[in-house]
Amino acid sequence: MTDKVVVYTSPSCSWCRKLKSYLKAANVSFKEVDVSKDPSKAEELYRKSGQMGVPVTLVGSNVIVGFDKQKIDSLLGIH
Repeated sequence: MTDKVVVYTSPSCSWCRKLKSYLKAANVSFKEVDVSKDPSKAEELYRKSGQMGVPVTLVGSNVIVGFDKQKIDSLLGIH
């Protein structure tokens, strides 16, 4: 899995925790960006996705809003 994976999260988000657990179980390395700690990261999230809510995952240039397992699996080649 050569694509760079970035996951925008916040500590209170249960779907974020599920998404991170899923990626770890699938041995997908990812960079986590906690938007609650840095307002500039929240602005970055909005610029890239048009969303204010989390989780949002970037796989290369692809934006995945929420925990869309089917789309994540497809983009990362998880079966």
